[in-house]
Amino acid sequence: MKSRQFVGAAALGAAAIALTLGVTSQAYAASDTITLGAAVSMTGKYSTNGKNTKNGYDLAVKLINDHGGVKIAGKTYKIAVKYYDDESTPARGTQLAERLIQQDGVRYMLGPYSSGLTKAMAPVAENNGVPMVEANGASNSLFTKGYKYLFAVLSTSDKYLQSAVSLAGEVNKGKTVRIAGVFQNDPFSQDIRNGVLADAKRIGAKMVIDDKLPPELNDMTATLIKVKALKPDLLVVSGHDKGAALAIRQLSDMRINVPMLAMTHCDSADIIGKFGKAAEYTLCASQWDRTLSYKDPLFGTAEDFAKLFEKTYGYAPPYQAAESAAAVLVYKDAFERANSLDQKKVRDALAATDMETFYGKVKFNAEGENIAKPMVLFQVQDGQYKVVAPAKWAAAKLRWPTPVWSKR
Repeated sequence: MKSRQFVGAAALGAAAIALTLGVTSQAYAASDTITLGAAVSMTGKYSTNGKNTKNGYDLAVKLINDHGGVKIAGKTYKIAVKYYDDESTPARGTQLAERLIQQDGVRYMLGPYSSGLTKAMAPVAENNGVPMVEANGASNSLFTKGYKYLFAVLSTSDKYLQSAVSLAGEVNKGKTVRIAGVFQNDPFSQDIRNGVLADAKRIGAKMVIDDKLPPELNDMTATLIKVKALKPDLLVVSGHDKGAALAIRQLSDMRINVPMLAMTHCDSADIIGKFGKAAEYTLCASQWDRTLSYKDPLFGTAEDFAKLFEKTYGYAPPYQAAESAAAVLVYKDAFERANSLDQKKVRDALAATDMETFYGKVKFNAEGENIAKPMVLFQVQDGQYKVVAPAKWAAAKLRWPTPVWSKR
């Protein structure tokens, strides 16, 4: 299928983004514009979060341009983003990364959605000396390759459910915590699994179920039958937004009782909107929340960002949108500190990043990981996401154990 080509950014307050075909590479060499390249999932299994990613990029670009752009060596530049649809497939992502760099002349990259697609594109950027600031590839293995041009604003995947395992240990004091895990067989979810296994070992817990489900996640009945029989203290699920929705639906339909359920991608799966009371008590790993006390000079507070995003796109921002917007802010900061558009100087400025944003603090280690921002853990309480961990950020008390279905 022929790739769709998107050029951002919509006027503030408009949800639709203009679709432009056939723009030549000369447009990306404009003397007053810095063009960032991005292959993002507009179709395929990651299309929901591909949209969230793109909306976050576009909102940051619009705000930066509306507030004076980027100032380098006495000159002001606008930012633009050159988009292609990677169709949610790594092979297509690799092709498009090469096209952006080698044919379109893009000198700076934004990341795609998902660890698998980031893994496909990162070597292309690295081999061409093109910096990539990515916001949606959390796999630990991305940061073991020795890349010098890859930088990630988000926390790595091994940390996603760490707080949930810790909470299970705290509320089950005096007993060995029994954990059931169901993990999609993709790089992100398998890194989640590795983190859960390490966290289970740390608290002396036992993994009673450790199931790996296929990438095209359509049914977890077999795992849930085992959950019903073995009665674990904690069930953890990692399968992107599709897996989150599937877990809530099948747990409800099958009336499977678990004292604690923790998963990823609750907000992007819209488990509250889709499942209502069936989603109550679910613990949800998140990179960010609008109630956190983060802020920056451009977006203001986390809540300010959330309100602006809602006004622009008509829905509350999931963390995928927030972290994507933060990636563009990191580029603006690096361009201005480098005071140059030389790729090596920009890369060095990125490596030295130490900044506060509405999304949290950003500071990279030598491997390109953001080591300054923690994960948070929501719980669905009365139809709202409430931060319950870590304790420093908690806005509500954990509700535990989850009542059995007959009493809900």
